[in-house]
Amino acid sequence: MILRYSRPEMRAIWTDENKLRIWLQIELLASAALVKERVVPAKDFARMKAGADKCFADTKALTERAKELEKTLNHDVIGFTTAVAEQINDPASRWLHFGLTSSDIVDTAFAVQMVQSADILIADVKTLLPVIARRAKEHKMTPCIGRSHGIHGEPTTFGLKLALMRDEFGRALERLQRIRGIAAVGKLSGAVGTNAHLSPKVEASVCKHLGLLPAPIATQVVQRDNHAEFMNALALIAASIERWAVEFRHLQRTEVLEAEEPFTKGQKGSSAMPHKRNPITWERLTGLARVIRGNAVAALENVALWHERDISHSSVERIIFPDSCTLLDYMFGLLTRLMDGLVVYPANMKKNLGLSLGMWNSQTVLLALIKKGLTREAAYKLVQDAAMRTWEVKHAGRDDADFVEQLKSDPEVARHFKKGELEKLCSLDFHFKEVNARFKALGL
Repeated sequence: MILRYSRPEMRAIWTDENKLRIWLQIELLASAALVKERVVPAKDFARMKAGADKCFADTKALTERAKELEKTLNHDVIGFTTAVAEQINDPASRWLHFGLTSSDIVDTAFAVQMVQSADILIADVKTLLPVIARRAKEHKMTPCIGRSHGIHGEPTTFGLKLALMRDEFGRALERLQRIRGIAAVGKLSGAVGTNAHLSPKVEASVCKHLGLLPAPIATQVVQRDNHAEFMNALALIAASIERWAVEFRHLQRTEVLEAEEPFTKGQKGSSAMPHKRNPITWERLTGLARVIRGNAVAALENVALWHERDISHSSVERIIFPDSCTLLDYMFGLLTRLMDGLVVYPANMKKNLGLSLGMWNSQTVLLALIKKGLTREAAYKLVQDAAMRTWEVKHAGRDDADFVEQLKSDPEVARHFKKGELEKLCSLDFHFKEVNARFKALGL
């Protein structure tokens, strides 16, 4: 199901055909650089390239032949170079892979794949951001209750909530742009990174053609803290997606119902209960974020390799990078669709705002009393006492529970306020006076 909904461009990056296509490109770029170094004769390179062009023309056949050879050779890169040499079918094939080790090809190609994936994820965020911004501006002044510990705090607007979301995914974009640069590192420095058999000029030339920087220093591999940073950035972005999935799952609760994920025509909510409209897509995003976080732990485990290199990282990376990049691309697609079609219920927000009986004004009154000369402790007690009386009236089943009325009925409070002053303080306008400025500061 994940593959069916993820973008084909992302899936294509991590196919064996694309990988071997990049491997072949690196081999030819290295050979071309060796021609300039007067190591490989130009005539031999021309014959090599003619054979390699046949491989480019049919990468599927190349991939199948390389896999067939690997069954016997038990080495993927040698299976690849043997398959290419068969197509070259000329003594000039002896220059293929000259001075290189397997990881020169594998790690440099892997960097290209990470960069290609990062480019798609960057495009995903750039598609998402204006959708969130549009919904934020749409509900800039839609009142709703802010909650801390899940309990009513003070009023906010649904637009501010979404502006916060927009800001968080702005940071996600910055992270992706940063890790694209971190990923864009190749190496063709040989078996232990000493460039003993291949000039650094060759490494620099190949990396430049691929849009990469050569690693300043490497062992047989590019150091895996780079790869772990890439994966941890993906995990952090997935955690941001989960943070908002959890938010909107709560807002869809029957008792809350301030926002709801789109429920499409013909959709069914439950095999047993026909009335159900469940936040299943938000829940799916929550679950997939856990997968990517788990993969990030595996990437951290890959940092510690033996000496100049072992191969314990390789099998892990073949799973976690394609899976995580594909999953995050898929998650962005879902998130964009959800935010575009999010159903918002301002009437329920207003109703829920009333459930705390105006007590969301408690800090406003507390600070007003302090300004009028009371100590914080004395002001706090007066306001808390009024709040507790309000709850008592409510729990007694009476309909006249109102925080402001409790404050006005207390002579110790009322004597500090002029007629109508409390009502003016205890208003949504008071709480929302900086909303426009906040939106402007965020560029919305």
